[in-house]
Amino acid sequence: MIGVFDSGFGGLTVLKEFLRVLPSYDYTYLGDNARAPYGDKSDEAIYQYTRAAVDFLFKAGCELVIIACHTASAKALRRIQQEFLLKNHQGKRVLGVVVPMVEEAVQLSRGHRLGIIGTNATIDSGVYKKEVEKLRGDLEIFHQACPLLVPMVEAGWLDKPETKMILKKYLRPLKVKEIDTLILGCTHYPLLIKDISRIMGKNVKIVNPAEAAAEKLADYLKRHKEIEKKLMKNGKVIFYTTDNPAKFKELGQRFLGKNIDGVEKVIL
Repeated sequence: MIGVFDSGFGGLTVLKEFLRVLPSYDYTYLGDNARAPYGDKSDEAIYQYTRAAVDFLFKAGCELVIIACHTASAKALRRIQQEFLLKNHQGKRVLGVVVPMVEEAVQLSRGHRLGIIGTNATIDSGVYKKEVEKLRGDLEIFHQACPLLVPMVEAGWLDKPETKMILKKYLRPLKVKEIDTLILGCTHYPLLIKDISRIMGKNVKIVNPAEAAAEKLADYLKRHKEIEKKLMKNGKVIFYTTDNPAKFKELGQRFLGKNIDGVEKVIL
């Protein structure tokens, strides 16, 4: 199975694209909703939470885990890969969502002015700037933390005037900078992509984390047959949450865009 982990519901937008691009594989989704959001947690807490989630997914039968949470990718992925896997799950793989986003963004940017929006933790980590500079040194990079967007999305306030007003306030500094490409550095943000595109204008290319992750996963499986051949292909999807299963099912269906049949509560 392919495991997909997120601090809450946002990773379901990534799973949605996986199911569209790679529908035959089996998936297990884990949302750590009881401790979400991760954006205001310490680095050590984010690492401990992410380690526990990855460990759970491997023990549940996953061969490959995608950390769909940008905050966890920024704050914990490297330690998971370099420390935790070597000691506990050799031969398994854990991937994040930051690198796929950056690779697409640097290809798209023609005006050399790149914008990034995300949670406080993601922006403060500087991970996008570091990864962009590895690939291209000619880009000007502008960041904007958007701490209110995740709770507003999870509250179902997508069409509320308050959400549109706050979104416009967050995006205004990037629009003033005349960026040509914008990275949506959080898996919740695709639910706001229509409003983001409208506010930024038709000349700004938007990098969707879910689409970028799905394209890169498909490419990864083609290049790593030793992993791909271990994956089950029954089109099965299992859902776990650390909080209320009924609430996960209700809200999760908005993110996934389809019905969720069953959800099991787990303790990490």
